[in-house]
Amino acid sequence: MEETNLIAEGFKFMGLGMGTVFIFLIILIISMNIMSKVLNKFFPEAAPVLDSKSSSARKDNKKVIAAITAAIKHHREG
Repeated sequence: MEETNLIAEGFKFMGLGMGTVFIFLIILIISMNIMSKVLNKFFPEAAPVLDSKSSSARKDNKKVIAAITAAIKHHREG
């Protein structure tokens, strides 16, 4: 009978398993990058459209900031 070294066999199986997972992940990353490039080629993202609403939203933001500042000042005064 042959004597087998169980630790060496364990390392062989561990290397085989880790190598298989590593190769699978590399293939997955490459295929996702290819898919991303293909989708961006056929379905590009539209550029954001700036409306007049965005300027009114900034004015509203200034009003909200002023209201919050006044509320904090009132709270600190007592």
